Amino acid sequence: MLIRTTFTLPLLALALGSSGVFAETAAVVQRADVTLTMANQLLEATLAACHAEGRTGVAAVVDRGGNLVAVQRDDNVGPHNTLAAQRKAYTALSTKTATGLLAERARSNPDAENLNTLDELLLLGGGVPLRIGDQVIGAIGVAGAGGAQIDEGCALKAIAKVLPNDK
Repeated sequence: MLIRTTFTLPLLALALGSSGVFAETAAVVQRADVTLTMANQLLEATLAACHAEGRTGVAAVVDRGGNLVAVQRDDNVGPHNTLAAQRKAYTALSTKTATGLLAERARSNPDAENLNTLDELLLLGGGVPLRIGDQVIGAIGVAGAGGAQIDEGCALKAIAKVLPNDK
């Protein structure tokens, strides 16, 4: 009887103690996110798409937390475009919406019009969320390529090339 109790109590304590570890592990969330490698691939593909149309620009990628991961700027692009690209990416991430569509909604919907008053958001086309399945994992912003539609077009071509499973 003493032997059985000697082994049973430590096993019971181990089982009870480890249940806390499993409970804490379940509270940890695993999420896809933008890596530096992915960001650089997106930036290279974006600028290549712009160059194919005879355009230059600047592109920025933010991760799911809105942090700048990487930025690339062509020569002779105005310095304001670097910040614009980053803000477009942040806006697309924060709203989970392409900034061209968001700008259109803000112009046509009085309830969304006040989005123009938020300093962090830039309601100009060229920002596109990056999706893996139903998750927004980051965003890309493009500026200086010659207009909102061209900026967004360069981003969309890059996303199609680098993230073909984007939904």
